[in-house]
Order: sequence, then C-alpha cells, then structure tokens
Amino acid sequence: MDNIEKVLGILKGQGLDGIYITKEANVKYISGYPDELAYVVICPQGNYLITDSRFTELAEQYCPGFEVVNWHNYDRSIPKALESICMKAGIKKLGFEECFTTYDKYVEIHRLLSVCQIEMTGTRNIVEELRYAKSEEEVANTRIACEIADKALEELVPYIKPGVTERELCARLEFSMKMHGAQDIGFETILISGTKTSLLHGKPGDKKVEEGDFVLVDYGAKYNGYISDTTRTFVVGHASDKQKEIYGMVKQGQEIGLQNMGPGIHAAKPDEEIRKVISKYEEYYYSGIGHGVGLDLHEEPFLGNYGTKIMQPGCVITMEPGIYIPGWGGVRIEDTVLITENGAETLTHFPKDLMIL
Repeated sequence: MDNIEKVLGILKGQGLDGIYITKEANVKYISGYPDELAYVVICPQGNYLITDSRFTELAEQYCPGFEVVNWHNYDRSIPKALESICMKAGIKKLGFEECFTTYDKYVEIHRLLSVCQIEMTGTRNIVEELRYAKSEEEVANTRIACEIADKALEELVPYIKPGVTERELCARLEFSMKMHGAQDIGFETILISGTKTSLLHGKPGDKKVEEGDFVLVDYGAKYNGYISDTTRTFVVGHASDKQKEIYGMVKQGQEIGLQNMGPGIHAAKPDEEIRKVISKYEEYYYSGIGHGVGLDLHEEPFLGNYGTKIMQPGCVITMEPGIYIPGWGGVRIEDTVLITENGAETLTHFPKDLMIL
C-alpha cells in the first residue's frame, strides 16, 4: 500500500480529491490486478477497482484493500459506476489520466459528473513516476523473464539454418519461452532475415533463411507482468567481411553504451559515446538506443540524443544500438540492464560474440 500513500500525497499536493486510473499497467502496479478491463479510483476515503462480472472474483482475490465495483450493476456503464464512487467518497475534484482516456469516454464521464458538480482535471505521469525505479520484487520478476528468454534463444539456435522460415523460427522461440514458464511473450517477436534485417521493426513471414543471411531476433518473455527485451543477430553459413565489420562495430558500440549506464548518468550520454565508434556508418545508425522496460515495453527513461532523464538505481533499461542499411541488412545487439547503486548489471546473458551458424 506504500504506492497508494505516495499517490495520495501527490493528489493532495495537486489539490485533487481522487484519481481515476485507466492505463492497464498503472492499474496493475497500484492494485495488483493481473488481467484486463479494470479501472481504479484512489482517494482518501478508500480504493476502488471497477471491472465487470467476468473478472470480479479474480479482482477480489488479487486486490485486497480495494472495493470491487461491478459496472454491470450500473446499467453496464463504467461512467455511471465512476459517478457512484465519486458521490459515495465525496470527490469534488477528480484527476484522470489524460493520455489514456479516449475523447468519447471523457465526454460521457464529464457529462455525468458535471451534473453532480464534480470537476475533472487531467493528470500526467503520476503513477509512471512511481514506476520509474523498480522495487526488489519487480527486479526479481524481470530477472526471471530474462532467464526464460535466454533459455529459449539457446534452444532456438540449432534450428536457425537454410530452408527454415522466419515464421517457423518465431513459433519455436515463443513456444519455448512459454514452456520455460513465461506468462506470455513480452511483445510481438521480431525475427527476420537477409535484407529484411534493415527493418527496425520488421515482421516474420514466409521468407526462408538463406546462406549468408543475417538473422535478427528481437524478443522478450513476460513473467508476472514484467517484460524482458533482448536482441541478437546471427549469420548463417558464412559471413562476409562487411558483415563482420558492421557486427564488430555494433558490438563495440553496445559495450561502450553499457559502460555509460549507471546512476546519475544523463540518458543522452550513451548515444554521445556510441557515435564515436560507429561514425563510419552513422547515417545508418538509429539514435533510439534504449528504453525503460517493466510492465510496459517502452517507458522512461528513453536513451538517445533526445533523452531527458537521469538514470537512477532501480531503473531497468535496454541498451540496443544498431546499424541498418536499406537493401543490405542490419545488426542490433540488445540487453536488458538494471541500474544499481554502483553501476549497471546486465540481466540478459546470451553470448554476444558473432555466431556463424
């Protein structure tokens, strides 16, 4: 409940009587609710979780300290359930997550609450700021997600060979993660080969792996809601001199990026140092070299020349520089990294030396 006390303190400082939380990751973080289609109200008078008949038993099991409100009992209307909570708790000024509330839902809620003289005020990043540095429990869940991912990629490697399709490799990888205990895949797997590897977010298809191809695998496991994120790039059969050169450059850049991660370091610093290594191919370098990862795949801090945050102990961040040459291919190497009091600890451990399969 410490996080709820922190939220209440923020609300008091902003002159709000309560907050309506709609973002799925924020709902889970605050309440412990593990599924979808739930919304939370936090106020000094109590904590409320709004869901429907399909999930009320689950919510009661996972959310002690919350009154579970079934919106089916309010003419199947979430806004009417919210109105009832506000009236019961005496909320006159309600904060809401303006970035995650659709306009049509806002209009409907505003119409109901304004009749009761309840004011709605948009808020930003109240829960996200609490999620910035992870707790020991959050880090433990992330470690397990990383371990699962490492095992799954190790099992996939023998199947990466000429003639197998990207889609088949993707299916094997995702199956392996779930067999090792993943709650789900962390995000849509990127498993691409050949010239497609220049696509930063390419999708696996029916293309067959060929001799001399790069095979790029960007994937993650989810465990108790927490996500790992890893990328490795392989070569099949034989590697050209240019492939070896670019792979070595990216590997060196990633090592330098890791060396420039730690408490008190600005999010733009690693990019500044990596650019010194990849200058020959800088036009093919993408400056988004890392991002926070937790209940969301992409969260603060974002690493790159546009980064604005300072890394803190407890931050979990990826380091993923790459070079992507259209029509030729690309290389990315990525690890999930924990910022500690003394530096940075890499949580994903699959080898990074060039593997020619």
